[in-house]
Amino acid sequence: MAFRLRLAPEHTNINFFAYQWAMLVASCVMILASIALWAVMGLNFGIDFQGGTTIRTESNQPVDVAAYRAAMTGLELGDVAITEVFDPSFDADQFVAQVRIAAQDGSEAVTPETIQLVEEALKTVDPSITFPSVESVGPKVSGELIWSAILAVLGASGAILIYIWLRFEWQYAVGAVAALVHDIIITIGVFALFQIKFDLAIVAALLTILGYSINDTVVIFDRLRENLVKYKTMPLRDVMNLSANETLSRTLMTTGTTLIALIAMLIFGGDVIRGFVFAITFGIVIGTYSSVYIAKNLVLMIGLDRTDKPKKGTPDEYADIDA
Repeated sequence: MAFRLRLAPEHTNINFFAYQWAMLVASCVMILASIALWAVMGLNFGIDFQGGTTIRTESNQPVDVAAYRAAMTGLELGDVAITEVFDPSFDADQFVAQVRIAAQDGSEAVTPETIQLVEEALKTVDPSITFPSVESVGPKVSGELIWSAILAVLGASGAILIYIWLRFEWQYAVGAVAALVHDIIITIGVFALFQIKFDLAIVAALLTILGYSINDTVVIFDRLRENLVKYKTMPLRDVMNLSANETLSRTLMTTGTTLIALIAMLIFGGDVIRGFVFAITFGIVIGTYSSVYIAKNLVLMIGLDRTDKPKKGTPDEYADIDA
């Protein structure tokens, strides 16, 4: 006998509207908190958006941040941030740090001569230190990248709005895009709260979240549209509940298998991609929540026009039933 793994029973009857107002209030609180964190704490912009140079160091001796900073004090580099990098994939004698130097006044980037002085100063603290990578971005370029990132997210959201509007109805489009904005704002708020480095890779993750979240939402909306034809006299709220329950197994299976891969990458992928993977992981979780609890709830609040006639060739089993 074949064994089939199910993350949800074949037939569920969960009332996803039982706590709809509590969910709405919780989402509004998270959005407002995220905006407040963004405004008060700001984002920990990476070199991509801030401008400057990041020097990655490696050594077989433990990182002494205070000694590193003392060695660079006489170089008058302005804003310098030194952070030790931890990763379970590192060898026992592998110690990594990042030295971030803000762009100097009047310069597009830190000069090669300055970078060489920094490296020589750090070698006085630890002769075994090496510098596997150096990344530099000028302030003008970083400013352009910020606007490009904002336009990319807005453009993607606008394109999704038009697509959903054309495929379904404008009420679906409003609900879907509102859920996407909900996901993006809360994800950015988490980055502000934990001061995780925010760079171009995170923007790519946000765009990935948009695509993943809208895919889940479209699946539910597609089933809802079919069920509105099948159950023309059933109240809209009940049809939405039925649609969400019918797609629940698919939603959990898709999200679960994706999270397995992402969690493995989060643990073993290394510090270089950790921020990117964390953004997608959190975004998928919040995106699944918004697809089930936010998008369709907003559509219910707006209401749908159910006066359209059923499609031709509708089978007998699509006949009306009482709610």
